Amino acid sequence: QLHVVESGGGLVQPGGSLRLACATSGFRLDYYAIAWFRQAPGKGRERVSCITHGDGDTWYTDSVKGRFTISRDNAKRTVYLQMESLNPEDTGVYYCAADFGGACSAFHDQYQYWGQGTQVTVSS
Repeated sequence: QLHVVESGGGLVQPGGSLRLACATSGFRLDYYAIAWFRQAPGKGRERVSCITHGDGDTWYTDSVKGRFTISRDNAKRTVYLQMESLNPEDTGVYYCAADFGGACSAFHDQYQYWGQGTQVTVSS
């Protein structure tokens, strides 16, 4: 059975850091593109970062470039999102999603497996 589980969210002050983890099971991680989406209150789900299957090319939305880093540990079957210099606009529920053979689609309906989400709140 395939599972995707996020962890690492929490409350952090502006300028702070968090590391999110997306733990997977039941499938070979490097066969899948893994994306992080976030959903702010009252807004749609936005793709934040992604790592492709295979070579692991990475992508970031403009607002997080230079602040967020996505990485993949195939042995641990886990994808990480290191988030630095957080600001209140980064607040939302962060979801991890997996797309078999994917190239980091922007469309969330292209992803077959989703986690339950982890809340990130940036506030003083």
